[in-house]
Amino acid sequence: MRQGNGSITHPSDLRFSAPAEYARTLRAAHEATISGNPDPHLPPSLIKSWQRSLALGINPDQHRPPHRHEVSEARSLSAGHRLAAVMPALSQLLADETVTGRHLLIVTDHEGEVLWRVGSKQALRLADSLEFVEGADWSESGVGTNAISEALVTGAPAQLFSAEHLVRTHHEWACTASPIRDPLTGEIVGVLDVSGPFESVTPDSLRLVRCGVRLAEELLKSVPAPGGGVRRPGQPALRDERTLRDGGAREQLLLRLLGDSPSAALDGGTRRPLTLRRAEILALLASRDQGWSADELAYEIHGDAGTGAAIRTEMHRIRSILGDVVEANPYRFSPTVTVVTDASVVAGHLREGRVAEAFAAYPAKLLTRSTNLAVGFMRDELNLAVGASVRSSGDAGLMLQWCTSDMGSSDTATAAAAAALLGPGDPRCQLVSARMDRVDRELRA
Repeated sequence: MRQGNGSITHPSDLRFSAPAEYARTLRAAHEATISGNPDPHLPPSLIKSWQRSLALGINPDQHRPPHRHEVSEARSLSAGHRLAAVMPALSQLLADETVTGRHLLIVTDHEGEVLWRVGSKQALRLADSLEFVEGADWSESGVGTNAISEALVTGAPAQLFSAEHLVRTHHEWACTASPIRDPLTGEIVGVLDVSGPFESVTPDSLRLVRCGVRLAEELLKSVPAPGGGVRRPGQPALRDERTLRDGGAREQLLLRLLGDSPSAALDGGTRRPLTLRRAEILALLASRDQGWSADELAYEIHGDAGTGAAIRTEMHRIRSILGDVVEANPYRFSPTVTVVTDASVVAGHLREGRVAEAFAAYPAKLLTRSTNLAVGFMRDELNLAVGASVRSSGDAGLMLQWCTSDMGSSDTATAAAAAALLGPGDPRCQLVSARMDRVDRELRA
């Protein structure tokens, strides 16, 4: 677990199984490294980040971030930022504003200035003590090594635990962050971060943040860019537009992922059933335009036990069924294929404000038999989005239909909204209430 000098031997064994012991081990390594004796078990990239931060004048003993704007000014700026359009969905997916909530949802701009933070009063008070507030600069030059700064420097997801942060006042925290990219240009438009006491971090924290980034980037496809351009739902991505200009023929791949019988069809041909594993892989491919490496897919599908070889085997089988619809390095759909999923049709209706059409196109949750965590997050994202849209529609009849469906059977908030419109004595509301009571008893049984 630990060598005699306090250096780390097996960090991955301690981070989640014994977080307090791991934090103590990291603090010893931090002290040794800051004193000029770098711990050989710390990642070289982390030590280089500390060295850059120190060279920028960051004081490990108690450094406070500079404030680019006052809190009120930052909040005004955030209202006009492109990411404002995705904040309701991110808050619904990642925020915990309950009395006992321990973590914060943070979203910064492309330079690391905090624009939004959402959490419980307790978590917000803890963040106030570190000046982790709107307008504060949490880039590497602003406050030293942290997950937000690492995501900006590397352009990749980052997770920092306790004394992996340079500044000692941050050693009680664990932070997980990932850049949010413009889906058309690939440029970083902000950073999504989830932060809280180090005991609150779990092995799923990184996957959850990645899932939030995928949701944000999908929603950004319909948000105007600073220059005014916007890709409408169903409009090809830039690489597809080049193919069209060059006169290349395009096939359409239709993926049915809602429910428990996934299938695929090319150009309206025979629907080919998909195994659950292949459907999960295709769902992940459809969720991200820039593609996935074999190792990334292996981790998302199989967790720590996943291997790139297993993914390559599945890709070979997918191509044997559907042809060359997937490119490698990274894995993504070929630019000669237009991909439409029944889930994306629902999302497209929602983006256009067609709530009734979205509900009509949504007969079941995404891959209902899948227990994969990443797919589960996507399933919950879509279900929450449909439910929230139905609830905000003001259509009591649509709300009641939603609450009596399998997808909305536990949506007490929409049931309450319908009752407020119709009156609790309405027999239709009584029917919904009875159904929810039954579902609640089944969940507790």
